[in-house]
Amino acid sequence: MPEDQRTLTREVEATLIPQGTPMTLSEGESVTITHRLGGNFTVMTMNGMFRISGANADALGETVDPKAQAEKSSNADLPVEKEQLWEALKKVFDPEIPVNIVDLGLVYSLELEAHPEGGQKVSMEMTLTAPGCGMGPVIAEDAKTHLEGVPGVAAAHVEIVWDPPWHQEMISETGKMVLGLV
Repeated sequence: MPEDQRTLTREVEATLIPQGTPMTLSEGESVTITHRLGGNFTVMTMNGMFRISGANADALGETVDPKAQAEKSSNADLPVEKEQLWEALKKVFDPEIPVNIVDLGLVYSLELEAHPEGGQKVSMEMTLTAPGCGMGPVIAEDAKTHLEGVPGVAAAHVEIVWDPPWHQEMISETGKMVLGLV
């Protein structure tokens, strides 16, 4: 087998790309890993392209770097720096694009406020590269999970907005280099 072609060792939940439809991939199904992004995997099968979460890495015969996946912090009273939030969001990817959502220019705002039960609450507004993207809820949930993994963050709310509309000029220089746009 080529290095990136794998046989699933167990049944896994996956998300059909770009529709965002939850699906189940069967044990024994052959997949080809096309991207390893933010602790998750994008795979091709005979039935299309899917996102498999890092929590199911073992079914692919993979391990995920613990730093690549956010873990809920038990110490909610630590101070939160916005730079920590931006760094956490750099681990979130659209599974079709090998550039994180920060460098794609998809994050419009990040606000911190005290959470009533301790720690901080993060409110984030983001957009997508296209309004019809079915992966939007999956990407937003990844962002929420990564934000809540920052020590001191008790809760996060991620909202997808469409104003202003996203355009390629919003991509950072780093993102443009990865995409070959410079």
